[in-house]
Amino acid sequence: MSEHQSEPIYDVRVERDVPVPMRDGTRLAADVYLPTGNGPWPTLLERTPYNKESSSEIALGAPQFYASRGYAVVIQDTRGRFKSEGAFYPFHDDGWRTNRDGYDTIEWIAAQPWSNGKVGTIGGSYSGATQYQMLPTRPPHLVAQFVRESSSDYHAEWVYRGGALELAFILPWALNVTLNNIAHLVPADEVERQRGILAGVRDEIESWFTNRPLAPCTFLAGLSDWYNEWLDHPDDGPFWWQWNVALKHHEVDTPVYHLGGWFDGFLRGTLENYKGMRAKARSERARTAQKLIVGPWIHGPGNIDQRVVGEIDYGPEAAVQLNPLRLRWFDYWLKGLDTGIMDEPPVRFFTMGANTWQTATDWPPPDAHPLVLYLSGGKSGSAQSLNDGRLSFDVPGATDSPDSYLYDPDHPVRTRGGGFLGPMNGGYDQRPVEPEVLTYTSEPLPRDLEVSGPVTATLYAMSSARDTDWVVRISDVAPDGLSRIVADGVLRARYRNSMERPELLTPNQVETFVVDCWATSNLFRAGHRVRVAVTSSCFPRWDANPNTGEPFGRSKTGVVALNTVFHDAFRPSHVTLSVRG
Repeated sequence: MSEHQSEPIYDVRVERDVPVPMRDGTRLAADVYLPTGNGPWPTLLERTPYNKESSSEIALGAPQFYASRGYAVVIQDTRGRFKSEGAFYPFHDDGWRTNRDGYDTIEWIAAQPWSNGKVGTIGGSYSGATQYQMLPTRPPHLVAQFVRESSSDYHAEWVYRGGALELAFILPWALNVTLNNIAHLVPADEVERQRGILAGVRDEIESWFTNRPLAPCTFLAGLSDWYNEWLDHPDDGPFWWQWNVALKHHEVDTPVYHLGGWFDGFLRGTLENYKGMRAKARSERARTAQKLIVGPWIHGPGNIDQRVVGEIDYGPEAAVQLNPLRLRWFDYWLKGLDTGIMDEPPVRFFTMGANTWQTATDWPPPDAHPLVLYLSGGKSGSAQSLNDGRLSFDVPGATDSPDSYLYDPDHPVRTRGGGFLGPMNGGYDQRPVEPEVLTYTSEPLPRDLEVSGPVTATLYAMSSARDTDWVVRISDVAPDGLSRIVADGVLRARYRNSMERPELLTPNQVETFVVDCWATSNLFRAGHRVRVAVTSSCFPRWDANPNTGEPFGRSKTGVVALNTVFHDAFRPSHVTLSVRG
């Protein structure tokens, strides 16, 4: 990747708490960072619910970085947050519904004397959502976006995954969003009391993870009712479609640089938004102006310049400086400078194991093709697990015996690594939890095997219960035994045929379950092994399925399930990897 150097040349001044009027009269507060030279300037905007004075872009030093290089920078509190007026309901007023706060803010910026009318947007996570949400409204003065780690489908990537609740992310997130917004939610004389209650919950959050029933969430009732509304709609498609960016890809007409991480909980959203806009955007110009970069990172701006993710060191190339990368993008689109960024291939991805960057003309790489590896019986001699099964390139025999285990929702397998937003995420050795799960491990590979693209697992399985979960992890096993997680996924059994039309299981009836492990890029070195782990819990990342088959979140107790995975010639459970070469 070529370098584009631009040194700071301007001093920076700040205008605080500037009111920005929305179409319904609500005023949103913004801080405006301006170069001290003669404008007008191209402008960068972050819209954040996390406080414009301490947002992710403030943490990155973005306002000073870009303003000192000839940009105006606006950091705005979203509706109902901190110093902005109105009521906060996540995503609802940021996009294409009645209120269009993103659109109105862009057009307000373009009308200011310090703006030259060219506006770009920055930010990640929720500040990425505010970017994606405004795209279908096509503000006339929006020129380009750079979105870090955000979502496409808030049902599939923010609140639920495979039908399981993203518990260790979404409950603390809703709690903290409510706690730091309490002054907007209760009378002044109630603020301290309510703050104390919520702070107490935060201090005991682990106990709330195990609390049954999960719904309704009593401590958020009357404060952030949107959270309980989300819990009330675990599989209501139209409810979630009102914010679904993927359904609006055809209305996008803006160049977007999408940044994601292999261990980010919104990875699927990053990939789907890139692919969808590249295929469906309104104009050829917009379609060819989509770019994608994916590194070995977990969620958050402070992790992109790190080489160690979780407990794995991915080498010096893993670290990327975000502000200089974005400067090349915006200098091209907003200043018309030839930074070389559009001469590079549209896709850049980090291959773990090799610990190097690669480029491609699209995602998945066009030369990737599916490779099936089958779960098999016998012993691999490489794992301390419930079964130590084998993973084979050949279809198993007709008499291969199935593997069974007990899943007790009161004693779930604990989370250790993987792609989510919560404690212990990222690259971790799986050996500490493998004694509690089924494993299937290949022989040492005779040659390097690059996996770059989608990963799925197909299980032929049954349960003694009316509902249960299937959790699958893929790991790279080194000759010394290190079992490094590469990808993972979950499927709540009732959603095996449809995410909108749940069907409970017939106990002890074999059915097919396809677990989406999203995607990865990893080089399994010669001498390494591929390992697949199967279990029914990953707690507290996902809520522990109580196995009762009751409506989501309403179970007060759980039942133990006997779960069985088949791997014979007639029921060949397998994983499908995307391989190159």
